Amino acid sequence: MTESSDRHVIDVVLPCLNEAEALPWVLSRIPAGFRPLVVDNASTDRSARVAADHGAQVVAAPTRGFGAACHAGLVAAGSEVVCVMDADASLDPAELPRLVTALDGLQATSEPEERVMPGLVLGRRHPVGRRAWPPHARLGNAVLARSLNRHAGTRLHDLGPMRAARRADLLALDLADRRFGYPLEMVLRAARAGWRIAEVDVAYRPRTGTSKVTGTFGGTVRAVRDMRRVLAEVAP
Repeated sequence: MTESSDRHVIDVVLPCLNEAEALPWVLSRIPAGFRPLVVDNASTDRSARVAADHGAQVVAAPTRGFGAACHAGLVAAGSEVVCVMDADASLDPAELPRLVTALDGLQATSEPEERVMPGLVLGRRHPVGRRAWPPHARLGNAVLARSLNRHAGTRLHDLGPMRAARRADLLALDLADRRFGYPLEMVLRAARAGWRIAEVDVAYRPRTGTSKVTGTFGGTVRAVRDMRRVLAEVAP
């Protein structure tokens, strides 16, 4: 685990598979007080070098899988609060402070003796332009969100890939999925544990480069399949 020189710095975990084209813009948008951790998930392009050249800490995650990359970044992080977001330029890191502010609000309490439950804030995506969120991907997300709400009692609209939570709380969830089911497992287990969960609207833009998931029908099918498997394993 890395230790931040400023305990108020917030680590941003950026799972990365062949995002050399997108990383310069993404890293240029990291706000003050946030530190990027680019998790190289066995990229075959220059992602790791580009990330390092732009001042990011590079974390190696040689076993392919979105969940594997997220977990490696979470383990490597050293801040109390962590954010997770895609590295493909579909989301703007400049919006991260709003998620952290919402997280602080979730955990505020007027009763000092009251136990403060952990919190999780998700960025609810609002597409900018018709190319930002293909219909098949939006439909798959809506179906999964409804299934999650039914099983977990949540009222979420989106399984948003931009998130904020406290690192220790996330590690305590003991998430097991290392593929595309990881984001859904996080919300499902958090809801089952009584966490406070909220959404914050964020802009969703057309990604830079070639999509591995939502931009292709096959990628969406794989993600939906992984998430349905998690629902079957974790939900009663």
